[in-house]
Amino acid sequence: MNQSFIVTGMTCGHCEKAVTRALKQIDPQAEVQIDRSSGTVDVQSEKPREILAKAIAEEGYVVAA
Repeated sequence: MNQSFIVTGMTCGHCEKAVTRALKQIDPQAEVQIDRSSGTVDVQSEKPREILAKAIAEEGYVVAA
């Protein structure tokens, strides 16, 4: 299932890698697409939305939606 998040605080490639790594730790098969300019993180995963959002937040980013 495709899940989209609005994430603030991602400013560079390192930020994208940190978010991707955190999501892949939760679901190694997840497909992650990040558009830093719009702050969107799209995740193709069957894991619950709350768990994915928590993984992003634990990296220090704010998940708005």
